[in-house]
Amino acid sequence: MALYVMLTISLRQVGSAESKKIGEKEDVDREPSPGTNAPWPVKKGGWILKLYSNSLSIAFALLFLVSWGLHLYGSWQDFNTEQVLKGKIRESVIEYLGEANFWFETFQNWQSEFLSVASIVVLTIFLRQKGSPESKPVDAPHLETGK
Repeated sequence: MALYVMLTISLRQVGSAESKKIGEKEDVDREPSPGTNAPWPVKKGGWILKLYSNSLSIAFALLFLVSWGLHLYGSWQDFNTEQVLKGKIRESVIEYLGEANFWFETFQNWQSEFLSVASIVVLTIFLRQKGSPESKPVDAPHLETGK
């Protein structure tokens, strides 16, 4: 998701409800200005604002790293349990990183995520869901981009 959020900054898909409009500045592109209802980091400015301005991508990247690390740990523990049951020696986590099965599991997870994201980007060109903020209005033309 971090990659998806970062790519949507500059990449566009004609007709996708998930894409920003092509060739137009949008509200999300403007520089933040401190106002009475603005979040605290906007009022503070400086590096805190810079961090807050990228907080969604940072949060998704951290979630990815934590979930990947937890997957690595759990998969490594399971692998070593099987190794012991087979009478083989346990492997270190560094050695386990070279195991094909770990990367097979990892890429299966990534494949499903990429498929989900690609599906919503492409399917929202032609399909609609009345009342959903993830969809264009039902009567919107197929090639209309954004909401």
